[in-house]
Amino acid sequence: MKKLLTISALTMTALTIMGQKPNYPLPPKDNTIDEYFGVKVADPFRPLENDTSATTAAWVEAENRVTQDYLAKIPQRDKYLKRLKQVVNYQKVYTPFEKNGKWYIYKNNGLQNQAVLYQMETPDGEAHVFLDPNKLSIDGTVALKDISFSNDGKYFAYTISRNGSDWEEIYVMDVKTRTLLDDHIVWAKFTGAVWCGNGFYYSAYDAPEKGKETSAKNEIQKVYYHKIGTKQAEDVLFYENPVNPLRFYGVEVNQKETMMFLTEAGMDQGVNLYVRDLRKPNSQFIQMTGDCTKTYYPIETIGDTIYLLTNAGAPKYRLMVANINKPGYNDWKELVPEKDAVLDGVTFADGDKMVLSYSKDNYSHAYLYNISGEKLREISLPGIGDASFSGKRERKELFYNYTSYTVPTTIYQYDLATGKSKAYNVPKVNFRLDNYTSEMAFYTSKDGTRIPIFLTYKKGLKRNAKNPVLMYGYGGFNVTYPPYFSPMRIPFLENGGVYAYVVLRGGGEYGEDWHLAGTKMQKQNVFDDFIAAAEWLVNNKYTDKQHLACIGGSNGGLLVGACMTQRPDLFKVCIPEVGVMDMLRYHKFTIGWNWAPDYGTSEDSKEMFEYLKGYSPLHNIKEGVSYPATMITTADHDDRVVPAHSFKFAAKLQESQAGSAPILIRIDSKAGHGGGKPLSKQMEETADIYGFIMYQLGCTDKHIRRLLWRKSSNHTYHKSIFRNAKFTSRLSYSIPYCAHINTIRNQS
Repeated sequence: MKKLLTISALTMTALTIMGQKPNYPLPPKDNTIDEYFGVKVADPFRPLENDTSATTAAWVEAENRVTQDYLAKIPQRDKYLKRLKQVVNYQKVYTPFEKNGKWYIYKNNGLQNQAVLYQMETPDGEAHVFLDPNKLSIDGTVALKDISFSNDGKYFAYTISRNGSDWEEIYVMDVKTRTLLDDHIVWAKFTGAVWCGNGFYYSAYDAPEKGKETSAKNEIQKVYYHKIGTKQAEDVLFYENPVNPLRFYGVEVNQKETMMFLTEAGMDQGVNLYVRDLRKPNSQFIQMTGDCTKTYYPIETIGDTIYLLTNAGAPKYRLMVANINKPGYNDWKELVPEKDAVLDGVTFADGDKMVLSYSKDNYSHAYLYNISGEKLREISLPGIGDASFSGKRERKELFYNYTSYTVPTTIYQYDLATGKSKAYNVPKVNFRLDNYTSEMAFYTSKDGTRIPIFLTYKKGLKRNAKNPVLMYGYGGFNVTYPPYFSPMRIPFLENGGVYAYVVLRGGGEYGEDWHLAGTKMQKQNVFDDFIAAAEWLVNNKYTDKQHLACIGGSNGGLLVGACMTQRPDLFKVCIPEVGVMDMLRYHKFTIGWNWAPDYGTSEDSKEMFEYLKGYSPLHNIKEGVSYPATMITTADHDDRVVPAHSFKFAAKLQESQAGSAPILIRIDSKAGHGGGKPLSKQMEETADIYGFIMYQLGCTDKHIRRLLWRKSSNHTYHKSIFRNAKFTSRLSYSIPYCAHINTIRNQS
């Protein structure tokens, strides 16, 4: 009787919370009106773009107080966090790699904020800590972004970011003594240390104006050379292009230091590629490519030969070879032609062999080739998932990691002679993996396009139109999300949830044509694909509109914002994370200008302006509309998609909401766009979000227990779940320009 009363109390608490409309703070406003091609557009919340002003700071503090007060009334939030710590707490081991005769491997003991780098004498040797990024800060807000070893093996450089910012710093360590040197680089961005001789190259910007570090527009990226033992002020400016300030520049040097490549990006969908022969004194760069709508990736050099992966003349990519003595694109030769699947990786091994990794219908296929382009055999993979290979042409060892929606990241060693794989590391999880299944289905979008959707759920699921469903999508920047495991989804799945990942146009899952079909004047295709997926889930009785939630971050935040303003009737709960919400002004902040090839800008033409305004989430909020329960997330150090996007969207949505569903904004501190966010913060955010979602869906303890009982074929097992009902899930998100998939997979 006491237990029933407790459950009833929880249910009443949930109903009480959901029936209350929060008392939102008043945001700062003014009378700003912009004019685009003769059309006047009001932007009353323009003051919120000044994220360092006292009025904005006061509003942020007040909004966070409202959000935390609301979430604190959800009893299950603490249960979610407790369960998260349980399911994540197992050792995760990543693919070993060799450098200068030593082997290295990343490991996470379970709840470490970041994986630790270990050194070994052999792949199976005893592992010793080489660099522990968790010791770089007390609270885990200093994140390891990149590492590199000098080609002579003497030095080790590591790149860090603070508080989630894109700004980077480079430190240098003596490999033999593990001593940290005085060399220290600041204001670097989108780079790492590229070693050559007694120093390294890196890309950086001039130091920003104080107070505008996370909002000022980044212009004129420069490439510098730093000599070990000198101060940054003495670094040599190697390359800049002030004539074209809105471009990215970076260099790469091959291991033997015989060739240098210069890449130029930011002007279209692809890059310009240049090469320099370092064997020739005073040699100059020679332009290899001139079509910046295409991508070109040098992946290996052997003597004078350069192996390149490109989508030029092949939307799904092909492998080509060039000669440094005649490097122009017209002289390249095709080695492996385009297939019906997307070629997304080439790994060299054992002198004359290559592994070509393909993606077909968004999951991995792999084949062994010789260096002449002849296919030798298919590499058998464990199932429908994602595999990534690691090897070197100078070594016989070849490893790959494999993961799927129901298989945690597992490391295999592949025997090139026998064609057999053996497990190198199998994670030992503390939950039942065989209780879950995943399927891929196809549905038809608005214009007739066939779209894949991946569904993951507990075995025995009934299509009763009442299951809580969480939709996720991205759909932009040629980014792909192949199947991957996240332990943070387990509590959501074990309590009757369905995780639905939608393969949207705008991504790279089917090559460049698929990507372009979701860009600029075709961006609406992405939203149509997602809306059609939601309708398909309802029509096929996986759920109904009262149990449907969606989440997405960055470009995925734009996706959620656009879909909830276009179809507010379709979703019960929406979580736009660090989203691009103001499509008329996004290009005016930090590196937002780099997204123009995908989005277009409001300055391009009247037609482009009208198209952007037609779907821009901020500009399509209407008075008198009942919008879904919404929790917007952002962070104070997000200098990728500046928090002003979320601030203005939240303020306008709160002001316009006609219904009683809450509109909350969660503004994290000492955090950025998501890359490098410590595990502790990830779990706290996840607990908050899923506490919010489950209550808005009406999924109280009582609801979930009934749902599970009906689905159970093993009442004894499920009774144990009832006694330990704790529910949550793992969030995933991505970012314009540079996807932080590594952050997501670090928890797999």
